[in-house]
Amino acid sequence: MIEKKFVKENMRLLQVDEFLSKEFTRAGYSHSDIQRTPLSMRIMVYAQKPGMVIGRGGKTIEAMTQALKEKFGIENPQLDVQEVENPDLDSTIVAKQIAAAIERGLNYKRVVNLALSRIMQAGALGVAIRISGKLGGDVGRTEKFSLGYLKFTGEPAEKMRKAYATAQVKLGYIGIQVRILGEVPKDIEAMRKVEKMLAETPDAVKVVEVKREVKPGEQREDAKAEEKEEDDESEESDEENGEEEEATKEEVKEVKDEDYVEITDEKAEEVE
Repeated sequence: MIEKKFVKENMRLLQVDEFLSKEFTRAGYSHSDIQRTPLSMRIMVYAQKPGMVIGRGGKTIEAMTQALKEKFGIENPQLDVQEVENPDLDSTIVAKQIAAAIERGLNYKRVVNLALSRIMQAGALGVAIRISGKLGGDVGRTEKFSLGYLKFTGEPAEKMRKAYATAQVKLGYIGIQVRILGEVPKDIEAMRKVEKMLAETPDAVKVVEVKREVKPGEQREDAKAEEKEEDDESEESDEENGEEEEATKEEVKEVKDEDYVEITDEKAEEVE
């Protein structure tokens, strides 16, 4: 009995949401949040154009309150309206806009590509749109469009906003599914922070040479160390010069020996 009661109550809330969606289609209806209080039932309506939900002088919202009482038996319903901050990141609004454009006869590829660009410009991390139905022929088919980064598993997939809509055309119904990943996953956010830090490091960090005061005793030691280094360098240079001189002397001696051998050979030929 308790299970049936909960199922019946949830079915009624779903019917209320569908009813509000049909009534406020032109206002850019997104979704509703229904909360039960001890004295009333508070219904928060999220829409792209809250002025159309309220109506002139509040007449529309009063009529909708009365309709909820009569049709669904809700006692003392309180309707509140909240404007959607960024409609291009709301999957329900985007799906309904695509469906309305297809019903007006616009090319579905052009409509979907325009929606993709608008969603990404609004700050979404990734978006995927799937359209299924008779899209220009007697045979139904499914086409997928995606842009940006998407994750279909894990924690980021749970935060993905998903919505469905249908467009009625001459050949039948066309289904539209929209998935928008608006929140940045933790791993990508951490990676972006690291990249930002690395990019800012060359400009932010400056190497400053600190000059230390040298005492008189340390100056003498430094001078002695410098003199010792100079003496070592001079000794090394002298050794290199000595080695070069010896090499040149050996080369000259070899040349003289060769000349002497040639001269003796010529005299021997003359004597013969």
